[in-house]
Amino acid sequence: MTTPQAPGAQPLNVLFLCTHNSARSILAEALLNAMGQGRFHAYSAGSSPRAQQQPNPLGLQVLQAAGIATEGLHSKSWDAFAGPDAPQMDLIITVCDNAAGEVCPLWPGHPATAHWSYPDPSAGEGSDAEKREAFRQTLHAIKRRLELFVSLPADKLHHTLLQTSARQLAST
Repeated sequence: MTTPQAPGAQPLNVLFLCTHNSARSILAEALLNAMGQGRFHAYSAGSSPRAQQQPNPLGLQVLQAAGIATEGLHSKSWDAFAGPDAPQMDLIITVCDNAAGEVCPLWPGHPATAHWSYPDPSAGEGSDAEKREAFRQTLHAIKRRLELFVSLPADKLHHTLLQTSARQLAST
């Protein structure tokens, strides 16, 4: 269930961060854009994406199998969101423990922040089926938390309460 957006309200810009921007943050970006029904505009970035970094193919496969669009998803540095021409974020959520411990850029507009920890699905060993299952489990864990997030009433998404609301969801 999605709480309706007030008429004329701008969507909330949400940036998901992880180290390489190839798995968890990409999954979260795609999910929130699919689930947000115009109330949210999700982005993702990494603190240190590798040269020529691309989203993990298993992550893209899992998204596609779930019916989530993958067009336009690409790995990028968080520096792309720290400049004056970048979209101003309302909320920044780290989804990996490494990125949460790093010194972040100064974000324009002083957005709310939260940390939602997920294990790295690309870190495990095993068969292709086992690796795909790790991505599927991560996708579902992110989806459960985002379902709660998108169902928050508008007053919980107001800038003054956004950080508290997002951080409370970290324990769900």
